[in-house]
Amino acid sequence: MTLTVAVQMDPLAGINIAGDSTFALMLSAQARGHRLFHYSAEDLNWSDGRLWANAHPVTVQRVDGDHFRFGQPVSLDLGEQADVVLMRQDPPFDLGYITATHLLERIADRTLVVNDPASVRNAPEKVWVLDFARFMPPTLVTRSLEEAKAFLAKHGEIVVKPLHGNGGKAIFKVGRDGANLSALIEVFNQTWREPHMIQAFLPAVAKGDKRIVLVDGEVAGAINRLPGEGEIRSNLAVGGSAEKTGLTAREREICAALAPELKARGLIFVGIDVIGGEWLTEINVTSPTGIVAIEKFDGTDVAGMIWDAIEAKVGESKVGERNARLPR
Repeated sequence: MTLTVAVQMDPLAGINIAGDSTFALMLSAQARGHRLFHYSAEDLNWSDGRLWANAHPVTVQRVDGDHFRFGQPVSLDLGEQADVVLMRQDPPFDLGYITATHLLERIADRTLVVNDPASVRNAPEKVWVLDFARFMPPTLVTRSLEEAKAFLAKHGEIVVKPLHGNGGKAIFKVGRDGANLSALIEVFNQTWREPHMIQAFLPAVAKGDKRIVLVDGEVAGAINRLPGEGEIRSNLAVGGSAEKTGLTAREREICAALAPELKARGLIFVGIDVIGGEWLTEINVTSPTGIVAIEKFDGTDVAGMIWDAIEAKVGESKVGERNARLPR
């Protein structure tokens, strides 16, 4: 089976090929003989029921500084000529991102979009996780300074973070004395119109924040991300480091609880974050990462597992029809 795969992502020139999950997915797809196209969300166009992108045919290779080659751009009809769209641009989850999900939703009955665009829109990382509050640390969603003070008084130490933040950015710990809490909430309220997430600080974060990857609801692997010296954030993008890990019984319980919902919502590639082996903090569905590090430590071909799941969902007859309509 040869698939036509349109990858909606950020510019290829700026990625870190050593750890980028989208690049790993592209390499894996290419090795299977799939045909790749690259475009950005800004390249989407819609008219008269058609959704198309000004896309470049692309080949990739694991060579620093020479990791991709573009062909001449084409007008690619995503509903008629693509078998799969990988929606892999990084957050922020802003109106541009939301609009792209609305547009891609219009072809989801004809083309497999990974992850499902309506589900991505309706399951932002720090909001959908509230459906699984029984697994979460004590959490408050608010814009109120008074509510934040009361939460701090109850839990002693807290963490304040943007509700739609990503990559470990703008995460602050506030100690028992509440120093700077008023100023912090003031800055957050001036910066973001939505509420903010406040959680009880978990000392176990010093031992790592586990990223568990699920493929079509099944556990594919995990890494433990350790914070850098003087940090509470363990995201690799802000200086954290990764190590080999396994799953606790509690983490397996969390994954089992999530699995039916992930399958039902068409969320094929998902990364969840768990602290201390028991506290679920995020369900990442927009552009999850971690598959390169998992393969490094475990030897698990997570990218291959993702393509196995995708290929199983795409029909052979439809692929043949679409290949015949590709721009030449």
